[in-house]
Amino acid sequence: MCILIGAAVLLAPHFLQSPAWRETIGGAYVVGWFALVLGVALVAVDLFQRVKKSGGR
Repeated sequence: MCILIGAAVLLAPHFLQSPAWRETIGGAYVVGWFALVLGVALVAVDLFQRVKKSGGR
């Protein structure tokens, strides 16, 4: 979910018609990058734990 939110925040300014909305969402790019990186990190940790649990197979 974090990956989707981050991607939406980063990509939304390119698709919005209203300059006010574009500026508002565009100003939150740091939050978008944070959400994207956090989502990728959480997925990586989960995959690592699954591999560790299955014995490395």
